[in-house]
Amino acid sequence: MNIGEASRASGVSAKMIRHYESIGLVPPADRRDSGYRDYGTADLHRLGFIRHARDLGFSLDRIRVLLGLWSDPARSNAEVKAIARAHVKELEQRARQLNEMANALRSLADACDGDGRPDCPIIASLETGANVPSCHPGTSPGPARPPSPRRKAVAGR
Repeated sequence: MNIGEASRASGVSAKMIRHYESIGLVPPADRRDSGYRDYGTADLHRLGFIRHARDLGFSLDRIRVLLGLWSDPARSNAEVKAIARAHVKELEQRARQLNEMANALRSLADACDGDGRPDCPIIASLETGANVPSCHPGTSPGPARPPSPRRKAVAGR
């Protein structure tokens, strides 16, 4: 089947199929005499595996390792479990970070009167970094910069 058919059958876009081929997650497809890619059942299974792993948020590096384990009949399920547990830990950390961001933004939005005036605690917080949780451990917000001067509208412009 051609790349469009493989895309529909696997749920992976043709663009991503080409990308996965270019980085070696999927072996290069056989080529027809016309030069078009030709995918078989094994390719569809591999693409489905990759899609399911991406749906669970696995990185491409981890998918590469999982694909290696998938194709190894002598694999250790303990290794697969360790990879899954490590990923769960990362997902839980990311969920905590997202929750912190949502709470901070909710507080900033609640502090904003939204009455059409130019002063805004959301903008002020983004400018200074105050009350903004860092998603990058070990970093701190840069130095606060003074607000840029606003140009007043000139009549007729």
